[in-house]
Amino acid sequence: MSNEPSTQVQNLEHYECWALLRTVSVGRLAVLVDGRPDIFPVNFTVDGGTLVFRTSQGTKLSAASGDAPVAVEADGVDPGTGLAWSVVIKGTAGLVKSTEDVLETSRLYLFPWQAGRKDAFVRITPESVTGRRFKVTDPMTWWTQISSSAKSASE
Repeated sequence: MSNEPSTQVQNLEHYECWALLRTVSVGRLAVLVDGRPDIFPVNFTVDGGTLVFRTSQGTKLSAASGDAPVAVEADGVDPGTGLAWSVVIKGTAGLVKSTEDVLETSRLYLFPWQAGRKDAFVRITPESVTGRRFKVTDPMTWWTQISSSAKSASE
């Protein structure tokens, strides 16, 4: 039997991805800004088969409006089992505009972490939803600060 850590990755089913997304409220939003990638932390909620987040005027709103291509990544780890998961949604983002949709969306439990007015609701409509689950490797095998220190001491 090998002492090598398990590198087996389990691809998650579509329904598992959505179930895991419902357990967290923070993810990372990837957008294009002036043709270059940028990433922002966002707190979101699942609304049916979409994600919704609130924001104010600025770079994030400009980059995630008008059916803009975006990606959202969220993850977590179960400390009891040592299993981590990561879900990525790729799709389009658009501003929630109609009065009826804004009223419906404002009823979602969506509370931004940062103070200030966050009047704009952005809905992300997925084109793909993928996820994976894997065992977290012992930190001693990947913590680069220890590796760097050990290497420097022996040089």
